[in-house]
Amino acid sequence: MIRSLRWFVGAPVLLAIVGGWRPASAEDRRLYVAVPGIRDYLQYGGHGLLVFDIDHGHKFLKRIPTAGLKPDGRPDNVKGVCASAATGRIYVGTTISLTSLDLVSEKVLWERSYEGGCDRMAIAPDGKTIYLPSFEKDHWNVVEALEGSVLAKIEPRSGSHNTIYGLDGSHAYLAGLKSPLLTVADAPKHRAEKTVGPFSAPVRPFTINGKQTLCFVNVNGLLGFEVGDLTTGRKLHRVEVEGFKAGPVKRHGCPSHGIGLTPDEKELWVVDGFNKRVHIFDATVMPPKQVASLEVREEPGWVTFSIDGRYAYPSTGEVFEVATRKLVATLADEQGRPVMSEKMVEVDFEGGKPLQTGDQFGLGRVGTSVPSRVATAR
Repeated sequence: MIRSLRWFVGAPVLLAIVGGWRPASAEDRRLYVAVPGIRDYLQYGGHGLLVFDIDHGHKFLKRIPTAGLKPDGRPDNVKGVCASAATGRIYVGTTISLTSLDLVSEKVLWERSYEGGCDRMAIAPDGKTIYLPSFEKDHWNVVEALEGSVLAKIEPRSGSHNTIYGLDGSHAYLAGLKSPLLTVADAPKHRAEKTVGPFSAPVRPFTINGKQTLCFVNVNGLLGFEVGDLTTGRKLHRVEVEGFKAGPVKRHGCPSHGIGLTPDEKELWVVDGFNKRVHIFDATVMPPKQVASLEVREEPGWVTFSIDGRYAYPSTGEVFEVATRKLVATLADEQGRPVMSEKMVEVDFEGGKPLQTGDQFGLGRVGTSVPSRVATAR
C-alpha cells in the first residue's frame, strides 16, 4: 500500500538571472548523501541518507533511515537521488524501488517498485514529474512524483541509465549505457523528440549547460569527454586528458565516469578512475582546455557542485573549494568512517522549510531562472 502526503504549493517567485547564476540566500544549507552509493562501499556504515552541514565544515548532522531494502533485509545499491523544494520531497532510487521522503518530517511517504527496476532519475523543476529510467533496460517511466503513479513510458531501447531534467522544465535528457546517442525528450509531452550524436561510444555520465545548447559526455573507452550540440544534434569535439594514461578501474568499466560543469560554467571537472584524479578544464573556450588535476583518495566515479559553485564534491568524499582548488573537508559519518557516494544533492532551508535544491549532476546554470523563495504548506 502506498502512503502519501499531499502538499499544497504556493507559487514560487522567480528572479530572472541574465548571464549568470545567483542562488537564493539560505540560512541552513545541507548536503544529502545517499548510501550505499557503490557496492564496494557497503563497508562504510550501512544505508540511509547522511546529512552534512555545508556552512560548518560539512560536519555530519544525522542519518535518515530510508527504504529500498532487499527481501533479506540488506540494503540495495542506491542508483540516484533528487529533491524538490516546491513539494518538500526527496527521492532515493535503488535498483528495485523508488522511495519518497518528506524533507521536513524526514518520514518515508511511500516506496514503489517499477517495471524493469530503477536507475538514476531526474525531477522536474516544479517537483511534479520524475523521469525514471528502468535498470539498464529499454525504457524510462514518467512518474507522477507526489503519488508515484506512471504517467507514460518512453522507449529509446538504449540501456536506460542516466537522466537530466533541463532547469526550465522543457526537456529531459536520457542516456543509455548501450547507445552512442543521447535522447532528448519533450518533457511536458512525455515523448522522445530527437537524438544527439552519435558519439564515439555509448554515453555514460554527462552534463549540459544552462541554456541547453551543449552537452558534455563521458563515453566508454575514453579518458576525457566529448562535446555535443543540443540544437543541431551533432557531435562537435573529442577531448582527451593529457599527461595521464588510462588503465583498468574497479567500477563502471569506463576511464572517466563522472563529469560536471561549475554553475557559472567557467570550468568542467572530469574524473579519472585509474589515476585517482579529477581533471579540470577551462570551459570558457571551445573545446575546453585542460588546466589542472587534483588527486583524490579513491577511484572517483562522479562529481557535482554546491548550488553557489563554491564547493566541488567528487564521489570519493573530499570537498574541494573550487576557486582555490584546495581540499577543505572530507565527509565522514557518525562513527568517523569515510563516506563515499555518487548520489548526493544539496537542499537549502529557510525558516525550517526547503528553499531551493541542487542536482546530483553538475549542471551549468548560466542564463537560468532562480526560485528566490518557495512557499510550501501541508
